Amino acid sequence: MSLSICFVAPNAYGVLSGDTRHCHVGGAEVQQVLVARGLAASGHQVSFITLDHGQEDGCQFGNIRVLKMYSPGGGLPGLRMVHPKWTGLAGAMRRANADVYYQRTCGIETGQVCLWCRRHDRPFIFGVGSDRDCEQDLSNLENPLERWFYRYGLRHANAVIAQTQSQRGRLMEGFGRSSVVIPSCRPVLGEDLVVLQPPPPGPPHILWVGRFSPIKRPEWCLELAARCPQLSFDMVGASNIDSAYARSIAARAAGLPNVRLHGYVPYDRMGSFYAEAMLLLSTSLYEGFPNTFLEAWSYGRPVVGTVDPDGVVLASSLGAVAEDLDGLAKGLGDLLADRTRWLQASQAAYHYVIEHHSLEATVTAYEGVLAGLGAQNPA
Repeated sequence: MSLSICFVAPNAYGVLSGDTRHCHVGGAEVQQVLVARGLAASGHQVSFITLDHGQEDGCQFGNIRVLKMYSPGGGLPGLRMVHPKWTGLAGAMRRANADVYYQRTCGIETGQVCLWCRRHDRPFIFGVGSDRDCEQDLSNLENPLERWFYRYGLRHANAVIAQTQSQRGRLMEGFGRSSVVIPSCRPVLGEDLVVLQPPPPGPPHILWVGRFSPIKRPEWCLELAARCPQLSFDMVGASNIDSAYARSIAARAAGLPNVRLHGYVPYDRMGSFYAEAMLLLSTSLYEGFPNTFLEAWSYGRPVVGTVDPDGVVLASSLGAVAEDLDGLAKGLGDLLADRTRWLQASQAAYHYVIEHHSLEATVTAYEGVLAGLGAQNPA
């Protein structure tokens, strides 16, 4: 059964369009676009609601229609939450006129989208974007109003999709909310196009990818670079908002001869960075199921990091996990010093993505959820 689904994803325009002027570094946006393209290829009508960056309302990227809701920073202080933010969102949802609406990551939009859907008798799906979405205290949300809206949307969503079994358990324990686990996906290159071998001789390249924010802890990458001058560190990413913290990271990186800052790189141009790297380094405090892990593994690159979603890194020998800088340094050193171990982790990583995170399997799982909701609540 063909359905129409609308993704409410304010920051997804840059991923959809490839326009680097409207960049937002976030795996949630990448995952939504991957799933959306897969659903569209299967015959479903797909639309997105994004911020207004001056694009034409209803513009098309492939077979995905993009509607705009409001301009970043628009409106008067104290009033902009109602207009243009809420009115712009409601107007775009009305124009989308979808059978089902989907919103990912916790925030005030979770409740706003849910309220609109309940009023107009449309099913609403919420997708977990990070482990922090499952924390009962919701400390990542700035004020009580945001927390209220998020709890409302989570409680009344027609379906909730988690990324991991851990998230599923925490949602039930903290919110009494059931959910279905659908793994994140990654289109995998054919094995003939992936060289499961270390890059050419020279200083080993360590790749770090993310936004410059305290949650991602890019300063840990810089500290490791200072400790390991024999390694070359490539940092891909930027801050989504200008801040003294982000500027301090950039300034410190500029003073390290073995660190190269590449800024924001569009998703479809990341392949060469993974191919040239020996390892992906992750220093985050929190993650969901990191998109960067799937990207690295699809190129046969092991991960050394501070998070291990559902324990798969250690259980499947896909890299190394540590809690502090000393442990990360040891993980990097152990994998780089043992070619046999690196090759085993490289091959295990590539095949793990194929077996557990294929785009086809993820899209099929989404279609199952959509079909059930569409049958219950035809628009």
